[in-house]
Amino acid sequence: MSWPALYAQLVGANRHSTSLGKVWLSVLFIFRVMVLVVAAESVWGDEQSDFTCNTLQPGCENVCYDQFFPVSHIRLWSLQLVFVSTPTLLVSMYVAYRNHCDKRRLLQSSVRATVLSKGQEEELETLKKRRLPIAGGLWWTYLCSLLFKMLFEGGFMYALYVVYDGFQMPRLVRCDQWPCPNLVDCFISRPTEKTIFTVFMATASSVCMVLNLAELAYLVAKAINS
Repeated sequence: MSWPALYAQLVGANRHSTSLGKVWLSVLFIFRVMVLVVAAESVWGDEQSDFTCNTLQPGCENVCYDQFFPVSHIRLWSLQLVFVSTPTLLVSMYVAYRNHCDKRRLLQSSVRATVLSKGQEEELETLKKRRLPIAGGLWWTYLCSLLFKMLFEGGFMYALYVVYDGFQMPRLVRCDQWPCPNLVDCFISRPTEKTIFTVFMATASSVCMVLNLAELAYLVAKAINS
C-alpha cells in the first residue's frame, strides 16, 4: 500500500477543509499511519511464528491461531485507515467537478470570442489554485464525508472489540479445536506490548471521531447562523 500517494490525495482535498479537518489529517497520518508503518508492523511481525501451543499435534497450532486471530490487527487497521480516508476523496471529486464546469463555461465563452482574453487566461489559472468556500453543494458533500468517516471509525472499532473480545491481548488462550488431541494451552508473544499498541490505536481512532464530530457541529452551527 502506498501511504504517500494516499497522503498526497488527501492533502489536495484538505485545502478546502476547515482547521479541524487539517488537524484530523495530521492526527491520522502522524499518530496512526506512521505508528502503524514504523512500529506496529514490527510488533505483529512474529504474530503467527511465535504463537506456540503445548502440543506437537500437526495442524493444531494453525487451527488455534485461526480461531483466536481470524484477521490480523495490522490488516484490520490498514483497512480501517483506507475506509476512513476514502470519504475525503468525495470532496476532491466535487471540487474537480466544479472546476470542470467553470472551465468549460470559460472555454465556451472564449469560443464565442474566438480567442482567450488575458483575464480569461488568468481565471483559468486561478481555477486550479482556488479554495472553494464550504457552502451549497460542497457543504452537503463535506457533511456526508464526515458522517461516513464516523460510521467507518465506529464500525471498525466495534469489529475489533467484538472479534478480539476487548482491547486487551491475553497471555494465554485455550483451544480444543480439531485436530488438537485435547484442551491445549497456547501462548501469545508480546501480549503487553500488543495491548499497549491496541489501546493506543483505539485512542487515536476515538480522537479522530471526536474531531469529526466537532467539525460536523461547527459546520451545522455555521450554516444555521448564516
